[in-house]
Amino acid sequence: MRTLGIDFDRRAALLLAALALTIAAIIGFQLVRNQRIADVLAVIDITGSMNTRDMGNPRGSQSRLEAAKATLINFMQDVPCDSRLGLGVFTERISYLLFGPVEVCNNYDALEGAISGIDWRMAWEGDSYIAKGLYSAVDLASSLKSDLVFFTDGHEAPPLPYTGVPEFEGKPGAVKGLVVGVGGSEKTPIPKYDDEGHQIGVYSETDVPQDNRIGAPPPDAATREGYNPRNAPFGALPATGDEQLSSVKTAHLEDLARRTGLHYAELQHVSAIAPGLLSATEPRLLPVATNMSYVPALLALLSLLVLYALSLFEAGTLRNLRLPSFGPTSYSKGTTVYGA
Repeated sequence: MRTLGIDFDRRAALLLAALALTIAAIIGFQLVRNQRIADVLAVIDITGSMNTRDMGNPRGSQSRLEAAKATLINFMQDVPCDSRLGLGVFTERISYLLFGPVEVCNNYDALEGAISGIDWRMAWEGDSYIAKGLYSAVDLASSLKSDLVFFTDGHEAPPLPYTGVPEFEGKPGAVKGLVVGVGGSEKTPIPKYDDEGHQIGVYSETDVPQDNRIGAPPPDAATREGYNPRNAPFGALPATGDEQLSSVKTAHLEDLARRTGLHYAELQHVSAIAPGLLSATEPRLLPVATNMSYVPALLALLSLLVLYALSLFEAGTLRNLRLPSFGPTSYSKGTTVYGA
C-alpha cells in the first residue's frame, strides 16, 4: 500500500502543478526586451534607363525598376514588426516624397500596393541628374529623421559636365543608409515606349544627349570644329557616344556614397538589402513586450501528459499483479494444490 500511496501523491502533485500552471497562463505575463528595428525612407529612380531589362533570373527577365520594387517588398518581409518604411521617387533632379515612414506589419498590404504601383510614367521630366537626386533624398531623410535607401542605376542624363560631380553641401554621414546600384555590368539598350506604355524600340545614338552642353564649355572647346564663342561654344558638330546604352555606374555611385557618408551595395551581387542596411546604420532599439503565457501553458500540458502516462503504467501494473492466495488456486491431475 505504500507504493500506491506514493503514486497517488505523484498524481496529486502533477494535477496541482497543471492547475497552477494553467492559472498562470490565464493570468499571463510579458517579457520586455530591446528589438532592433528599421526606420527608413526608400527612394526609387523612375527615369527612363531604369526600364532597361538586365535584371532577374534568368538575366533580362526583369527591368531595373521591377527588380528595385521586388527587392523593397522583400525588405519588408526581412525586417521585424514595428519597423517603419516611407516611400519616394526620383526623376530629373529632385526626390519627391510620396509618404513618410509608417509601421510595416500593420500597413503591409498598403505598402506593397504603393510600391507595386510605382511606374516610370510617374516621372515629370526625362532628365536624370543622379547626384542632385541623391542629395535631395538625403535632405528628405534628414527631415524625417530616417535612414535612407536610394535605388538607382547611376545613369546620368545628360552626362556629367566636364567639371564633374556637384559638391554635396550637407554633412557626410549625418544620414545613414545605402545607395543601391541597380542594373547589369554590360551595356544594354534602353527601351523606348510610346505614351501608352507600349515598347516601340530602343533609343538610338541621336535620341539621347551624348555630352553635357549646359553651362560653360570645356577648356578644349576652342579646338573643336565649327567653334564659335557666341554661336557654337561647344563646336558645330553633334557629339557622338554610347549614352543610348546603359549599365550600372558602379564607380560613380561609390563616389556619391562616399561623398554623402552612405554605404554602397550592388543589387546584382546581393540577395537582400536588409543585412546591408542594418550594418550601415546606427541601431534603433525599441522595447518590445512579448507575451510569454505559452510557457506555463505548455508546462501544464506536459504535466497532464505525464499524469496520463503514469495512469496508463499503473493500470497495466495492477492488472499483472498477483496477490497472495489462501484457497485452492489450481488443480493438477486431480490433486489439490494449496497456496503457501
